Amino acid sequence: MDKYSVLKQYFGHDAFRPGQESLVDAALSGRDVLGIMPTGGGKSLCYQVPALLLPGVTLVISPLISLMKDQVAALEAAGISAAFLNSSQDLEESRRVWSVLRRGGCRLLYVAPERLENQRFQELMGSLDIPLVAVDEAHCISQWGQDFRPSYLRIAAFVASLPRRPVLAAFTATATARVQGDIAVRLGLENPERVVTGFDRPNLFFDVQRPGRKKLPALLALLDQRRGKSGVIYCATRSAVERVCQELEVHGFSVTRYHAGLSEEERRSNQDGFQFDRRQIMVATNAFGMGIDKSNVSFVIHYNMPKNLESYYQEAGRAGRDGEAADCILLYSDGDVATARALLSRGQEGQPDSLEMGRLRTMVDYCKGGGCLRGRILDYFGQSHPERCENCGSCRGVYTESDITVPAQMILSCIKRVRDRLGYYVGAALIVQILRGGGSRRIKELGLDQLSTYGLMREVPQERVRAYLDCLEAQGYVYTDPEHATLRPGGQAGAVLFHGERVAMVTRVEQEPAPAARQKLAASLPADEGLLAVLKAERTRLARREDVPPYIIFSNAALTDMAAKAPKTMEEFLEVSGVGQVKAQRYGAEFLAVIAGYWQKK
Repeated sequence: MDKYSVLKQYFGHDAFRPGQESLVDAALSGRDVLGIMPTGGGKSLCYQVPALLLPGVTLVISPLISLMKDQVAALEAAGISAAFLNSSQDLEESRRVWSVLRRGGCRLLYVAPERLENQRFQELMGSLDIPLVAVDEAHCISQWGQDFRPSYLRIAAFVASLPRRPVLAAFTATATARVQGDIAVRLGLENPERVVTGFDRPNLFFDVQRPGRKKLPALLALLDQRRGKSGVIYCATRSAVERVCQELEVHGFSVTRYHAGLSEEERRSNQDGFQFDRRQIMVATNAFGMGIDKSNVSFVIHYNMPKNLESYYQEAGRAGRDGEAADCILLYSDGDVATARALLSRGQEGQPDSLEMGRLRTMVDYCKGGGCLRGRILDYFGQSHPERCENCGSCRGVYTESDITVPAQMILSCIKRVRDRLGYYVGAALIVQILRGGGSRRIKELGLDQLSTYGLMREVPQERVRAYLDCLEAQGYVYTDPEHATLRPGGQAGAVLFHGERVAMVTRVEQEPAPAARQKLAASLPADEGLLAVLKAERTRLARREDVPPYIIFSNAALTDMAAKAPKTMEEFLEVSGVGQVKAQRYGAEFLAVIAGYWQKK
């Protein structure tokens, strides 16, 4: 059997995706590999295909229990012998896995990095033939990354302790050039075949919305448009998760929750409810997440801004893993910045370090800045791109332009006069209060109500004043000092105040554009929607019968292709993308009967 036969027989694909084949070839030839591929780009196949062609057992180091379970379930459904060892198993289950390994009955074994420290496990691995060690979510080894996990640092020593050095393969979806170099050094990769297929996810539609104090109504409006679809809502804190989850339940949504404050049993139960489609919406902190392999997530909404762009892109990337069009929407408010700073300060003495603050500033720039949102993400990861993607809120929005020179002069003058009076700068929130004539005790105690700029914008809504500030910051007229979070005039402030320089503000007309990816998808895959609905119902029935998540049976992309091709025979069924021989034998007759019955009724 060769790599193409494995690809078709077990995974149901006729050809490799970009980047996959060179990584597979390198691993099969005995060369280390480093693969940087977007979520949904097929990283797993790059070590799963070699695992089926190499002798012995391939060891996969994976960060989360849920990810291991999903991967193993998917492999077993495809007819591949796989197993995992982790803390969720009881003694009997662990013994069974150990027995299978000793008999040579397992091709892929998934473990967490902490397992490598176990002496008994080390002895077992030393007795087995291990040709390949795959490290998933490899960015966790880098302190420059957003998910640094110290246990990953022990991987290199474990590999060195094996009787024969295996091929080492590292994969991740989010790694800057600096993090990529760190991965190679810390894992001890030897002359690796490095493939960076890019970070773009064309099927994802990105948007940032600024509902101000009306976040919950904005969220409810977004969810009303997506009833019946599976999605994740990320909140910054446990209390926000509880509050949002309760509100969604009141409004009749099928919802569950996940955060570190819940018992392990409840977290597992809630996650299973989401994975098995018993609950359509998961409201969670970032404790839910890395590597979640649920393919039919059609939207990810961030109720709060994450602490950095890497985390945002990784969390947003849990949408559309099967290649279907999906939405990634961030609801931003100014309070999110303070929340992020507070979270960064937890467990530290004093302020967050400069690296974390730099990442936070980049995240804020993404939310406040203009231009293509996808482009801002790709710029961060060092990937070139067109000026416009035509598939984000910025590119598809409708805009108006207005002259805000007078409001800009008021704001800049207020910042200067506060500094003249106090001898130091203050934060944006206090500047807004002064301009709007706020009567807080602090303003009166500091005598700021005596300034000539006090109350100049009394009739202007707070959200509008904030929008002026964001515009000035985006154009460099003001900036926020990261150490003290104070608002300061930029280099061009004097030109506006004293030399008549005009300031324009471009405002997006708030509406949700139709995602371009969805339009293109509909054009390229003319699936019968009625048949697709019937196929999804059959998938649900089979999933309940076998007690597995529906996407383990077939992904949404596979069902869409099935509805488009409407196979009549087993040979035609095998031509559906994502249908391998084992799944065809197991489910083919039932799906073919459903398709035939549908056309008979029509």
